[in-house]
Amino acid sequence: MRIKHLAAATALVLAAVGSAEAKDWSKVRIGTEGAYPPFNSLTADGKLVGFDIDIADALCEEMKVECEFVVQDWDGMIPALQAGKFDAVIASMSITEERLQKVDFTNKYYNTGPAIAVPKDSALTGTTDEALKGALLGAQSSTTHSNYAEEKFPSADLKLYPTPDEYKLDVASGRIDAVIDDVVVLSDWLKSDDGACCKLLGALTPDPEINGIGAGIAIRKEDGDLKAKFNTAIEGIIASGKYKEINDKHFDFDVYGG
Repeated sequence: MRIKHLAAATALVLAAVGSAEAKDWSKVRIGTEGAYPPFNSLTADGKLVGFDIDIADALCEEMKVECEFVVQDWDGMIPALQAGKFDAVIASMSITEERLQKVDFTNKYYNTGPAIAVPKDSALTGTTDEALKGALLGAQSSTTHSNYAEEKFPSADLKLYPTPDEYKLDVASGRIDAVIDDVVVLSDWLKSDDGACCKLLGALTPDPEINGIGAGIAIRKEDGDLKAKFNTAIEGIIASGKYKEINDKHFDFDVYGG
């Protein structure tokens, strides 16, 4: 009898502890970079805009939760998530095996590939390792694109930057020969006045082991309930047509990908 009573008491204590530790997701803090147009960027008056931001707002509305955005430098994004600075990352973060060792991810919410851009008067004519031999290639640090460059273009000299803004300035001024990033990011830049210096050298074939399986929402491993809420919400905005509405606002093609 004593054993039964002890077991019952232990179960009640564990249930109470679990209940006390259960998180209230009525408010979700979302980390984003604010420096990766057209997916996320800051306007002159400090407002966050872009595809990531609109998707985040739609998901929060679908989940019926209040969302608060937190701007975070890219290099510190995962450590800040792990430290509890915010609850989720919606910042065009690709789902890769390396990152899955540290955090969990929702299902993808878009999937686009890498590309290379060069000055309009560049002598570079191809996107093979041989064609880029000796070229100074710029990329944002701690990204799948810098990893891709290291793996696929060992004959090039890789220079890393904290944000895309810095590599854009250097390639425009001729300090580097080429840049690698998401094809959508580069194409959007090339359409702007700041990107008038350059042209797209070519799109690259994604490597799933490096580029991952698309951009997802990063979540702490212990927050499986929040991951489930986001996954349900992603399905919801796709089914309702809200995703297509946001897609068509920013792009003239389907960014969701295969």
